[in-house]
Amino acid sequence: MRVLFPALCAAMAIATIGNSGVFAMQPATPVAMADRFSYADLADLATTAPMTIHARISSSAVLKPERAPGLAAGHARFYVEADVVSLIRGGGPLASRISYLVDLPLNANGKAPKLKKKQPVLLFARPVSGAAAGTTDTGSVRLVAPDAQIDWDPQTESRIRAILTELVKPGAPPAITGIANGFHVPGTLPGEGETQLFFDTATGEPVSLTILTAADGTRRWAAAFGEIVDESAAIPARNTLAWYRLACGLPRTLPLDRLKGTTAADRRKAASDYAVVLGAIGECARTRTPPPGAE
Repeated sequence: MRVLFPALCAAMAIATIGNSGVFAMQPATPVAMADRFSYADLADLATTAPMTIHARISSSAVLKPERAPGLAAGHARFYVEADVVSLIRGGGPLASRISYLVDLPLNANGKAPKLKKKQPVLLFARPVSGAAAGTTDTGSVRLVAPDAQIDWDPQTESRIRAILTELVKPGAPPAITGIANGFHVPGTLPGEGETQLFFDTATGEPVSLTILTAADGTRRWAAAFGEIVDESAAIPARNTLAWYRLACGLPRTLPLDRLKGTTAADRRKAASDYAVVLGAIGECARTRTPPPGAE
């Protein structure tokens, strides 16, 4: 059984949840009209793509439907050539002009939208392997999702760079892939208890949640990324990488079969604690479908 770190106990004091039914929920930040994409939308792309490119469109052509297998209804597929302005993320050589395919929704008239020459865009992509083994076609890229081209502006690039900066830091919060196990232990006083839940991750690095319940029903919770608890990050702020991993990666319900060796009553208490944390974290708001492997 894991022992709760004293530092974690101190950090949890700032995330108290009362028994009145009002959660210590982080206020949802509405997406401004000028921001087409939510934090989760951008994080889905940034965390999935090995390359993030700022480019300007040089030319584009709409492909005929027979040359666009798998094209979703209400979309058009474009062959695009673009000039690279900067490689925001990625290693290795990249041609000054690249080509790629992108699927974009039809406009209100049911026609393909216009891609303007010199239109600035952000591309989330991966290299295209060349014909010879071990080579890469530096003049072509493959988007990580059919729609992984978004309009560039300074604000969006700044948001992307902030996500990428967090992503490359040592000990960056990993993607959560499932619940490994957990337990709930009643306290010495009626109503007291502690729930700890441990998660599987894409990197194998540990992620856990701890929820403490006082005798008066007040709950305190914290998240730990790694073995060492960072007090400043125990309650992740909204629109940070840690928040994204929790809000968009945690299962919506707690599978009780992961709490083996506990009583039915303790499992129900753990499920209740888990639901409270989900409410406190808030929803993973998206305006687009995440690419495969984003969560």
